[in-house]
Amino acid sequence: MRLGLFGLAAIVVVSAALDQWSKHWVEANMVLHERIDLLPFFALFRAHNDGIAFSMLAGGGAALILLMIAVVGFIAWLAWRAPATQWIARLGFALILGGAAGNLIDRASLGYVIDYFLFHVGTWSFAIFNLADAFITVGAGLVILQELLSWLADRRAKAQTSRDSN
Repeated sequence: MRLGLFGLAAIVVVSAALDQWSKHWVEANMVLHERIDLLPFFALFRAHNDGIAFSMLAGGGAALILLMIAVVGFIAWLAWRAPATQWIARLGFALILGGAAGNLIDRASLGYVIDYFLFHVGTWSFAIFNLADAFITVGAGLVILQELLSWLADRRAKAQTSRDSN
């Protein structure tokens, strides 16, 4: 399977659009810090994050936006360089770019990112996050998976070459 540049662009646009749609729904239907329990361990909880992951670099403002643009540019460069045969990595890069675009839109237009997914057990809870964050995480996992699969294939090929030469 090959994932061409058109496919990559489509995944970026669709994932960013889904992220923006979900955030719009949260803003239209929930007040800040409102919690809607959906499952015993999962709730929607509207929060605003003016930092990056786990609120690091909170209050970074324009510098944070510039940092995000630089990171997005680097990820786009990596996606561009990935061979078309590495479709898992290309899919991962597209999800990362779509998620980053969704969060960048929030940060540039609102000054913060809208978060709303909350996993919790008793008094413990995981960091509140959004669909863009999920896309970024899944995308990073896919890039790592591609690297692992490529490493294993290379290792098998070297072992086969070694056996054939003996």
